[in-house]
Amino acid sequence: MRFNKMRIEGLLIVEPTPSTDSRGSFARTFCKQEFAQHGLIEDFVQHSYSHSRQKHTIRGLHFQKRPHEEDKLVSCTQGAIWDVAVDLRPGSPTYLEWAGAVLSSENRAQFYIPKGFAHGFQSLTDDAVVSYLISTPYEPTAASGIRFDDPAVGVSWPADPTVMSDKDKSWPLLPIGDPV
Repeated sequence: MRFNKMRIEGLLIVEPTPSTDSRGSFARTFCKQEFAQHGLIEDFVQHSYSHSRQKHTIRGLHFQKRPHEEDKLVSCTQGAIWDVAVDLRPGSPTYLEWAGAVLSSENRAQFYIPKGFAHGFQSLTDDAVVSYLISTPYEPTAASGIRFDDPAVGVSWPADPTVMSDKDKSWPLLPIGDPV
């Protein structure tokens, strides 16, 4: 596996390094030892997936409030998505900045998102399936979010959303200058 740092400290794109032969290919998508060597969480307690039926569906931007923050390893197992993480770490030099990457069943890339980030994505294809390894059990009372179009963050989405949940549409805008 290759661990590629993104411009925001803590965010990584993890790429498999497949071996190929006449049968096809084989690659590891997770190795506890390699993740530990890179200082990453290596104990995921929950595995979830989402299926977005329609192209340009937006999910997010979600996060869990302290002390239920989550590390995530996100991959797209069918179709393609534009995956985004927003820095919510108070005192971070990149506070409220975002980074994004295309994840797809073709590139098999994974996005490692540590605690202290909001996460969301937009499907780039119909029938996009996203897989999440998560470090902390989901706690409904800690669930929170940022509006996808919050001008304080300014995420550049590939297209206008076609489908969103009412909950995601109704997250409040961030007060300027106030930490989340």
